[in-house]
Amino acid sequence: MPPGTRTSIAPYKVYPLWEVLRQTASRLPQKVAVIDGEREFTFSQLDEKSDRLAAALAGLGVEKADRVGLFAPNCAEFIIGFFGIIKTGATVTPVNAAYRERELAHQLGNAGAKVIIAHQALLPVVQAARSELPELETVIVIGEASGVDLSLEELLSKHRPEPPRVSIDPREDLAVLPSSSGTTGLPKGVMLTHFNLSSNLEQFLNRPGEASVMREEDVVLVHLPLFHSYGMTILMNGAIASGATQVHMARFDMEQFLALCSRHRVTMLVTVPPVVLLITQVPDIEKYDLSAMRLCLSGAAPLSEELQQRLEGLTGIPTIQGYGLTETSPITNLDYLEPERRRSGSIGPALADTEEKVVDSEDGERELPRGEVGELLIKGPQVMKGYWMNPEETAETIKDGWLYTGDLARMDEEGYVYIVDRKKELIKYKGFQVAPAEMEALLLEHPQVLDVAVVGKPDVEAGELPKAYVVAKGPDLTAEEIMSFVASRVAGFKKIREVEFIDQIPKSPSGKILRRVLMDREKERAGR
Repeated sequence: MPPGTRTSIAPYKVYPLWEVLRQTASRLPQKVAVIDGEREFTFSQLDEKSDRLAAALAGLGVEKADRVGLFAPNCAEFIIGFFGIIKTGATVTPVNAAYRERELAHQLGNAGAKVIIAHQALLPVVQAARSELPELETVIVIGEASGVDLSLEELLSKHRPEPPRVSIDPREDLAVLPSSSGTTGLPKGVMLTHFNLSSNLEQFLNRPGEASVMREEDVVLVHLPLFHSYGMTILMNGAIASGATQVHMARFDMEQFLALCSRHRVTMLVTVPPVVLLITQVPDIEKYDLSAMRLCLSGAAPLSEELQQRLEGLTGIPTIQGYGLTETSPITNLDYLEPERRRSGSIGPALADTEEKVVDSEDGERELPRGEVGELLIKGPQVMKGYWMNPEETAETIKDGWLYTGDLARMDEEGYVYIVDRKKELIKYKGFQVAPAEMEALLLEHPQVLDVAVVGKPDVEAGELPKAYVVAKGPDLTAEEIMSFVASRVAGFKKIREVEFIDQIPKSPSGKILRRVLMDREKERAGR
């Protein structure tokens, strides 16, 4: 068997996703599952509290296949909310905690959510969006609730841990409906079934013939947002399934990050390239005890071979990278832990029972020889059911069972994959997706903007910075005014970081923005 070929782990068990928590709570009831500041929660406590929430939600009229929003930073209540929702048979639609009211309204409105569980710090956003959400009946607040909303804590105290009996078809019924910009356009709901998520967990954790990635004895720092599929599957559900302990961070701060690693003897870091870069730039990193750290796993954006080796050389922490998409639950590729099988700069080979091929990026069909660059296609049990109420986009993205990733890659003779660039137009800012079309539509609402194109500008720390090329109606419009206009209306990661005024946006004869022309210009300026 070639080094890049993994052993099949089929057949997969088929069960509702909440069994992941139920089984670990039965196996390790008193083990600490979550450390959230000064609070600690055992696996049995998470299971019991989510049972209570499920009973409360059922009492509020939440039924199978309803959609319930979950709008919170990393905290134990996010996990309780997540499992409480799916235990009713309803579907979790996790919302980015940085979203502003128009973004929240778009996601919840598209999902048709009737209930939202929101952290008290985010309540003003919910209240501002509520007039745009006629279907939203109930707001449950993590923390202090107003008179018109319900308190999560009170609901948990008033209900017995008796979730409703609900019949689930794991292969068909949705567990999670996250938001993704896909390969193009505005954010869309991604339909992930119970089986998509449970099989992806199995692919991540069950690796015959190779070292385990996450173990029961691990302590994992959770600084990646749990509303993102990377944090949700790999960190939250991965830790629960394996029996590892999670240490939560609500907001990223480098000094706190290192202090938590030292204080709690964190053994595994699941992170993103911008954080890897920051770690390598800490001048006095030796004052923090990172001796317990056995592994760093980087994902969400490509990690260069140079940066990967720099982290390993500075800290001695073995570092691997993986790859995935919201549309694939999310993970599809992961490098080996064994030094002799690891390839710096590679996302590794496909996970078990995941097929991949690289095709001509122009025709989308002709499979290319090993070593040539083309679009990466993926097939496997973790591939989404489709986009929510959007059959056209689904048909564009999944063809004959193959998911078109929009990423340009090459595969070597041994099956290791290297991400080279993106065919799709999405901007990746610190691992978060920014859809140019969404930003352009917003900027065209400005009365002094005649035309606009948004592209990603290469950046060492962030990966890419959202940059706007603007055709102004008059000479008085400033870059600062444009950036402020956007910043007041969207999540922080979507902010326009640079503006350049031009006379005309390059377009095709049909009127389509030739974004690649502008992106190539930015790469030339960056010397890439």
